[in-house]
Amino acid sequence: MAGKIEVICGSMFSGKSEELLRRLNRATIAKRKFQLFKPKVDDRYSETEVVSHSGQRMACDVVECAEQIMTGTEWDTKIVGIDEAQFFGLNLAHVVNSLANRGHRVIVAGLDMDSAGAPFGPMPPLLAVAESVTKLTAVCEVCGNDATHTYRKSNIAGQVLVGESEHYQARCRFHWNLAD
Repeated sequence: MAGKIEVICGSMFSGKSEELLRRLNRATIAKRKFQLFKPKVDDRYSETEVVSHSGQRMACDVVECAEQIMTGTEWDTKIVGIDEAQFFGLNLAHVVNSLANRGHRVIVAGLDMDSAGAPFGPMPPLLAVAESVTKLTAVCEVCGNDATHTYRKSNIAGQVLVGESEHYQARCRFHWNLAD
């Protein structure tokens, strides 16, 4: 079986984790073995599950680095799901490529841009090598249009700030730019 890479990306609150879980639920129906991974830093809702903002949840393997995804993937796994990909290092693209080359279908979900509008972590190389890319939009919390950007409400510095609505809003380009 030929492997492939699917990337699900978008802003905060766009349904990335929900779409990842939807695809893995379909794998369950199809009786395809899958494994789901998330980075240890993402402990917002659960330390042992991927949980969407809408409350959907699924047990997962929690790893500290991308290499643990490679070593933790069992030989008979057909589908590898990875949530919050932006929190992994740049080596994630190599790991994902290697898994696809071994015949796995790899589904990766993550923020394509940080709250400053810059490409986030390993997402650019993942987008470049993916066979398919799904870019989701949220709803702008100011005007209700499609939101493609993540606006950080708090003044806490640094690219990584794990959080949800207490720190972030989904915004369209216009209202994200107005905030500057």
